Amino acid sequence: MKRKVMAVEEDSSDNHGVAWWRGPLLGKGGFASVYLAFLKKPKLRRAFYPPLMAVKSAEVSSSSSLQKEKEAFNHLRDCPYILECYGEETTMSKDGKMLYNLLLEYASGGTLANLMKRSGGCGLPESNVKRYTRSIIKGIDYIHCHDYVHCDLKPDNVLLIPGGDGDSVPKIGDFGLAKKVQKTRKRKLDCSIARTAFYMAPETLVNNIQEFPSDIWALGCMVFEMFTGKSLWACERIADRYELPKIPSWISKDGKDFLKGCLVKNHLFRFTIEMLLIHPFVSGIDDIDSSEFGEIVD
Repeated sequence: MKRKVMAVEEDSSDNHGVAWWRGPLLGKGGFASVYLAFLKKPKLRRAFYPPLMAVKSAEVSSSSSLQKEKEAFNHLRDCPYILECYGEETTMSKDGKMLYNLLLEYASGGTLANLMKRSGGCGLPESNVKRYTRSIIKGIDYIHCHDYVHCDLKPDNVLLIPGGDGDSVPKIGDFGLAKKVQKTRKRKLDCSIARTAFYMAPETLVNNIQEFPSDIWALGCMVFEMFTGKSLWACERIADRYELPKIPSWISKDGKDFLKGCLVKNHLFRFTIEMLLIHPFVSGIDDIDSSEFGEIVD
């Protein structure tokens, strides 16, 4: 079921926060608009917010997804592989329009989708694929350890934050569709699913099931796209339980094995996040310096 909610109009320049000015529009989705925001007093030593932020906004009457996202961020703090949320604020424009705003870390490097587009459809070097994949896996592991399923992992929702060594660190964002794992033994179908079909797991497409393995499938789709610059396949082929994804022969042995473990049609036999963390494809990649981006809290 597709969510239809009202995004913020582009002309919201007067709708500022208590400590920040709303800047230019960065992007617009189905249920929110994202703006660059500037701290009003950036030279203040004890400023709670950074000098630059991304502000994700929707009209209060249509902000249920944003408020759900804020709830997820409350449980997913202090991980250097997840976008940082600085808080929430309600603002009002001169014409009386009330907005709900999420104050987020600004990803000046854009998205993983932007990066792949710049490759001209040729994919990324394997060294970069390994490094980005390692960071994304660590983010997924943190999400799953806190009993959440992201439910909408895709290159557009992986943000690139410049690191101290000049390389970008991928961070997972957009938790508007994230959900808590059901603790009951009886599986419940989630009829409110609304995510990008290209990254949707077979069990989600066919039976509306979204659990930890669904995020692993989406990860496999992203890694395939990072390698090749192309989507894995169309959604009608995902639902065919007998058709297996065709992995290019030029991908390294470890890369192919990693992809095959993620892209298993039967979710019961898909690699777990614990298996992926120690897989040879990414196990030799160093983690980022936690002192630079915030210590990971288990």
